[in-house]
Amino acid sequence: MASILIVEDEHKISRLLQIELEAEGYDVRQAYNGAQAWDLYREGGWDLVLLDVMLPEMSGIEILRRIRATDPSTMVILLTARDSVEDKVAGLDLGANDYVTKPFQIEELLARIRAAIRLKEQQLRGSAEVAETDNWLVAGDLRLNESTREVERAGQSVELTPREFDLLAYLLKNKRQVLNRDQILAAVWGYDYFGDTNVVDVYIRYVRKKIDQGHEQELIHTVRGVGYVLREPS
Repeated sequence: MASILIVEDEHKISRLLQIELEAEGYDVRQAYNGAQAWDLYREGGWDLVLLDVMLPEMSGIEILRRIRATDPSTMVILLTARDSVEDKVAGLDLGANDYVTKPFQIEELLARIRAAIRLKEQQLRGSAEVAETDNWLVAGDLRLNESTREVERAGQSVELTPREFDLLAYLLKNKRQVLNRDQILAAVWGYDYFGDTNVVDVYIRYVRKKIDQGHEQELIHTVRGVGYVLREPS
């Protein structure tokens, strides 16, 4: 259920909007002046603000300026008088998503609200998809998410220790590149590691057992005399 904040000082208009929006299934709250509107807005969680431009105590343009200074995602539809061209221009320049002139047809306003909320939902889905794409490292049917530290092979979850995870992530970031033990030690254990380089061989064996064992195609390969490489199946 989308949440809408109505900011309108004319009580009859505000009440009409409340009735219509609640009938459409929206969660609605009202403010009748700029100061009250800003206090309510700062409580958070709003999907859309219906914002009258001419308000007592604080103008709608000032509220819009404050909203956009802190939050680019809340949809804002300005309610303006027919002759307030300057307000429309100022509002759009400050980041209003749309404007409706008074007097307005409620059907048109509802359609604009639906369009604005659909746009927000599309933007949120797009952001989530980009974030997921950015955070997943992929090679064949192997997937590793650096943010959630999830690992999957062929759709099955794989449990790794923190060091095993870091090793696999490094191999994935450098897939198709042959990496020697010193490179792996520096990246995964740190430049100040003074232990035996055989630790790389041991952990490669651990990771290979969890990632490749039971699968027809191996991903982690040994390059004799050099080191290791992660290659996607050809």
